[in-house]
Amino acid sequence: EELIASFAQGPLPEFLAFEFSPSKGNPAKAAKAQSTTALTLAQAHLSSEAPEGARLAFLSQGAVPARPGEAPDPATASAWGLIRSAQSEHPGRFALIDHDGSDASINALPAAIAHSATEPQIALRGGEARAPRLARVEDAPAAPWRLDIKRRGTLENLTLVECPEVEAPLGPEEVRLAVRAGGLNFRDVLLALDMVSVDQPLGGEGAGVVLEVGPEVDDLAPGDRVVGLFTGAFGPTAIADHRLLAPLPSDWSFVQGAAVPVCALTARYGLFDLAGLEAGERVLIHSAAGGVGLMAVQQALDAGAEVFATAHPSKWEALRELGLDEAHIASSRDLEFRERFAEALGEGDIDVVLNSLAERFVDASLELLGEGGRFVEMGKTDIREAEGIAARHPGVSYRAFDLPEAGPDRLGEMLRQLKADFERGALRHSPVTTWDARRGAEAFRFMSQARHVGKIVLTLPAPPNPKATTLITGATGTLGALTARHLVKAHGARHLLLISRRGEKAPGARELQAELKELGAKVRIAACDVADRKALKALLGEIPKEHPLGAIYHAAGAIDDALLTSLDPKRIE
Repeated sequence: EELIASFAQGPLPEFLAFEFSPSKGNPAKAAKAQSTTALTLAQAHLSSEAPEGARLAFLSQGAVPARPGEAPDPATASAWGLIRSAQSEHPGRFALIDHDGSDASINALPAAIAHSATEPQIALRGGEARAPRLARVEDAPAAPWRLDIKRRGTLENLTLVECPEVEAPLGPEEVRLAVRAGGLNFRDVLLALDMVSVDQPLGGEGAGVVLEVGPEVDDLAPGDRVVGLFTGAFGPTAIADHRLLAPLPSDWSFVQGAAVPVCALTARYGLFDLAGLEAGERVLIHSAAGGVGLMAVQQALDAGAEVFATAHPSKWEALRELGLDEAHIASSRDLEFRERFAEALGEGDIDVVLNSLAERFVDASLELLGEGGRFVEMGKTDIREAEGIAARHPGVSYRAFDLPEAGPDRLGEMLRQLKADFERGALRHSPVTTWDARRGAEAFRFMSQARHVGKIVLTLPAPPNPKATTLITGATGTLGALTARHLVKAHGARHLLLISRRGEKAPGARELQAELKELGAKVRIAACDVADRKALKALLGEIPKEHPLGAIYHAAGAIDDALLTSLDPKRIE
């Protein structure tokens, strides 16, 4: 209100700025409110007696995905989109600057505003200014491929490589998978950097669909959705040992499935199989906001242990959400955790340490262990000799481990137990950040900087299944019709369900249906408003079981647009 009032008070400065805060509550209501505010400010600015070249800068946080893995705030993104359209109608009058809230970006705001005359849309990330540009992306090879590294030692060597071995005949207990998502682990980063001397493809876990089974596999069949451990998970096709796979729960997505196996199994094997953690004991879990850490905290709490955890302070909220209080949380960036936890322990000691840190952090953690303490090392950069640890810390045992040492039978047993743990609420899914595997090098760099909370997952392209039903909403409109033609011509879609508000009564609907049938597709056109949940559910229930729903392309929309100066809140609503 103060900013709007200033527009009517005479000469204005060269720059005015208004900042949106990330929305809370109902996103639709927030989108309406922020877009209406943006419209009111923009119209007031255009009608004011502003000097030539005066710009109104809209500042936001999280309105655009400037880096892979970022998910924009829907409400603020709506306001950003409105002003982006206003920029095309009134060049030079508006600036859009999105920042990440970091001190470096806040300090860079004046410079960003100063450059907004030539760069009207800027995103500040860690103080670095980014502007939208078109760029080429690497095409995947025509032959079977996966994300891997030909010469290890630097992440710059990550690329898409051919892997014809995934088409080799299956062994007796092997399964061929269509991979839909692969979990990225720090071990993959170490493999890429040549810090682990193991000769195997990147990607050790994932989720997908069974394509083919070996002659001795009787617990899986083609078409089954599965999750588990296997190498080469960063490509569309992989081969796995069926003993290391389990059915993917029906209410899990492939991404959720790919985020679970290594993290949950590493935590379980380290805490219970190796350390023998029991109810009432005290456990210290380092890097507890990472994938393994979050799973370890949940499993330890479920077992009745008292959990102490370290993480970067910016990630502590993830630990608070699991029920840890301030006395049980400390930073993983300095040694203050030793004194902080020693004070909370009083005369007691830590019984188990699940470690992934190195050097002085290892020594400080060992000092917290008492008689009978167990130090379990899952990191790879600072492996100690168990005898030396025992000599310096009498009564303390030390064990470094790799998950595969548990063996396929034990790993398979633990994997099958996970579903029950999730169903009874002992475990819940960790936050997940995703990248397309074809841009996986960016995900590796992101993980190497330890900027994420929870898990990073790489998704794989999934070609349409010609036997499944392809649903297109808004199908009789321009975008929907173009999508339908492309799917039939380029991707072999053969069973189409096209829905729109008017169905067959829409202009051009019957002609589109006839055209697609001539191209070899079976086409049903139905009238349904996708905003009507009851009607949509009934329509989905009519899809034949022999051609189940396999893909959804959402092209439905409503429009009531106008030029900025004649737009009003009712049209926005």
